[in-house]
Amino acid sequence: MQLLKRLTLWGSFVTFSHSVFALPFALIMVVVLLPEYPLSWVQLMSVVFAVVSARTAAMSFNRLMDAAIDAENPRTHDREIPSGKLSLREGWGLVVASTLTFVLCAAALGWHCVVMVPPVLLVLFGYSLLKRFTSMCHFVLGLALALAPGGVWYALTARWAWDPVWLMGAVLTWVAGFDILYSCQDIEFDRKRGLFSVPSYVGFDRARKLACVLHLGTVVLLFGFGAAFKLGHLYTAGVVLFALLLVNQHLVVARRGLPAIGAVFFSRNGMASITLLAFVVIDRLVALK
Repeated sequence: MQLLKRLTLWGSFVTFSHSVFALPFALIMVVVLLPEYPLSWVQLMSVVFAVVSARTAAMSFNRLMDAAIDAENPRTHDREIPSGKLSLREGWGLVVASTLTFVLCAAALGWHCVVMVPPVLLVLFGYSLLKRFTSMCHFVLGLALALAPGGVWYALTARWAWDPVWLMGAVLTWVAGFDILYSCQDIEFDRKRGLFSVPSYVGFDRARKLACVLHLGTVVLLFGFGAAFKLGHLYTAGVVLFALLLVNQHLVVARRGLPAIGAVFFSRNGMASITLLAFVVIDRLVALK
């Protein structure tokens, strides 16, 4: 029982449920490449654990770097480290353990993946420091999650190409957009603390409009991805549903303002990524018949 409580606490610490943001896009790339690049169950599990462990390492590091800031912010002061529910030692232990897991998963996928570990970790860990220096932090977070489908492409094909850039670009703009929206909750705090974010620089209304533009770009890039990989009408339907969930998110925020952001952030974006993955799987199954 005690172990279960600690595991639940660690899951909350890294918001484990938010793995649905990156993992479905990694699996979309797996499904699309499967006919030409079949993989074993060991390789599939290595992909899944690589994505989850990389995100866990990055989020743990982020929480540790932001512990002092979170303690000052009324919205975040009850998080695990500032509240004392989790010790710094446990936090760093999770960073080390998840980083080692990521390295082992990379090794299981091939040495060509191992050599890419340092630059990937530089992006994942570097994001946590950027809001102290630049409002571009939202886009670096988008890049961090975009590395998931890009990493799958490279792991399975062992070559560089422009092909995965469509999906990587879609993830980058999608994540940057919803992170800008999410950051609107801390506009006043960021300004007072001297932290950089798009909302603290341009204000709520302009930040919301920029997020809309970025999400429009996401949908365009997803259609481009479908065309590049010759996906069918079911994939197109999935993109339309994905777009409708994003539109709903923006409409709710426009109507209800800042208080709505926390409520729609996870539900709409998590549902959008899972929905798109489901339609990609169905589209590929139908194509095989």
